[in-house]
Amino acid sequence: MTSTVRTRFAPSPTGYLHIGGARTALFSWAYARHCGGKFILRIEDTDLARSTPEAVQAILDGMAWLGLDHDEGPFYQTRRMDRYKEVIQQMLADGTAYRCYTSKEELDALRAAQEARKEKPRYDGRWRPEPDKTLLPAPAGIAPVLRFKNPKDGAVAWDDIVKGRIEIANAELDDFIIARADGTPTYNFCVVVDDWDMGITHVIRGDDHVNNTPRQINVLAALGAAIPRYAHLSMILGDDGAKLSKRHGAVSVMQYRDAGYLPGAVINYLARLGWSHGDDELFSRERFVEWFDLDRITSSAAQFNTGKLDWLNAQYIKAAGDGVLAREAGERLGVLGIDTAGGPGLDAVAALYKERVNNLNQLAEALAPFYRAPAIPPALAEKHLDAPARAMLASLGDRLEKLPDWEKDAISQAIKETLKEHDLKMPRLAIPLRVVLFGVEHTPSIDAVLAVLGRGQTLQRLAGLR
Repeated sequence: MTSTVRTRFAPSPTGYLHIGGARTALFSWAYARHCGGKFILRIEDTDLARSTPEAVQAILDGMAWLGLDHDEGPFYQTRRMDRYKEVIQQMLADGTAYRCYTSKEELDALRAAQEARKEKPRYDGRWRPEPDKTLLPAPAGIAPVLRFKNPKDGAVAWDDIVKGRIEIANAELDDFIIARADGTPTYNFCVVVDDWDMGITHVIRGDDHVNNTPRQINVLAALGAAIPRYAHLSMILGDDGAKLSKRHGAVSVMQYRDAGYLPGAVINYLARLGWSHGDDELFSRERFVEWFDLDRITSSAAQFNTGKLDWLNAQYIKAAGDGVLAREAGERLGVLGIDTAGGPGLDAVAALYKERVNNLNQLAEALAPFYRAPAIPPALAEKHLDAPARAMLASLGDRLEKLPDWEKDAISQAIKETLKEHDLKMPRLAIPLRVVLFGVEHTPSIDAVLAVLGRGQTLQRLAGLR
């Protein structure tokens, strides 16, 4: 086996890239990067009935959004059929695979009899060649499946990096099918050939694959191939402690993008689902790669916590450059049909609100009134815009109109003079002013907000109150 670490992510394109798959991809990517190795992307699309081009694209889009770049691939199993058939023919010639003519009806009857005896349902090896065994002639009209000749004695064992030593007696494994009657190879066989051909040194995947591993190891051994090291990741539970599923919103990684999360925050959060570096909660992608190693992965189930993800996302938004936030918010405002071309710079507005939001959608909603005057909610108008408030705002408008320079300190001074004139405290002016200008009761510092909104829009909205 090569000394260079080679990991792979091998999703089936029968759905979108979900959180569990994204964590598997992240850990495989990070380990390759940590070791200076190679990360391979493989699309296991042999399930022709369920695989779709849309799902393939969704997986590629999800990985690109997360920044999980691959060094080789994507390789598609449907384009490697000739290679699988070549290996199958070699196994038939070597006697490590054989043709099985058992009909579906015979298999059903076998299973029923075994279940009646409370035995584990399994193929009984009736077509398995043995030195002292005479097989019946191949029946006419039945296309055979091809089965792997699994060892009968001993055990298959491996030291799982996450779960520790796992050992399974070969007597527990039957001769599984490696090619169907129509000649198409099966999942467990294709995976073995792919990992062998691609020189995979470490297989990092979900623990739902543990039962596949002994079969795959035995086939690799029969081929004389090197055995990778395996790390089976525990499942991810939802906020309620149940297995993460669609009802928890785990449909697609891209839904997190649409919900306003930054990819760095999602990466940071995924990294902490089953792996840790002391008490560190917030770290960059680069630091994660530096720290990451497989021996820090826990064998217990990880629990998804939406509140923690929201907190992390808020920290990433606070730390993000104003230009990045301007681009993200601008795209979302465009979807809402809001034209930002004639308003203040998005970066300046984003800088005002980045400390006050948990996601980019909230940021876009907060920025929208700077580019489209909102309707004043009747309840807020009734609560805050009585006659004295309107008179006070008119007085402020007059002062603002006379300012020679539209900048924060001058605006602040105009507000103080208006408060003094009417003998009021700041909230009595600031809240009605926010309602008139933005349709809300709360904004960042009002003088800073007005400075960014601009003279024209401020005076126009105040004039509409008269």
